[in-house]
Amino acid sequence: MNCRDTEKRLIAYLDAKLIGSEHRDIEAHLAACSGCQERAVRFQSVWGLLDELPVVKPSAAFDIGVRARVQRESNRRRFWNWLVPSPRMAFAITALLIASIWLSSLQPGRIAVTRSPAGTAIQNSEADFRMIQDLPVLENYDVLTSFDALSEIPVQPVAQSQPLNQM
Repeated sequence: MNCRDTEKRLIAYLDAKLIGSEHRDIEAHLAACSGCQERAVRFQSVWGLLDELPVVKPSAAFDIGVRARVQRESNRRRFWNWLVPSPRMAFAITALLIASIWLSSLQPGRIAVTRSPAGTAIQNSEADFRMIQDLPVLENYDVLTSFDALSEIPVQPVAQSQPLNQM
């Protein structure tokens, strides 16, 4: 047995609450270790001094006075409880405030562009968007996308333009 184990069980040993092998182990360690033995002697001397002190008995009104004081304190605290938030509530409000500030600092028009391995990322879609951005037809885009009459119009192939100066 080491000093740490003895220190944990020393008070129980001195109160005669240990039985059997635990009691014998502590006695064997105290016989071999002078530091733990000195500690046990000090505990016994403190308890001896405490036993010599006169027992103070509280007055009959002591219990009633303590109960009345506790009642007054609890009534006083109930009024202010709604003003003092709990630590969890304060943490949650702080986290919500930080998150809202962070979200408001983000720029909504800023979109992250990912590049494909070939180097042509979303350039085509950006070019298409720039091309149709100026069209006034976009105001009625929802109407045009669900307009079935447009699907019946035959598609004519577009002739490629030939350069004028061919030699």
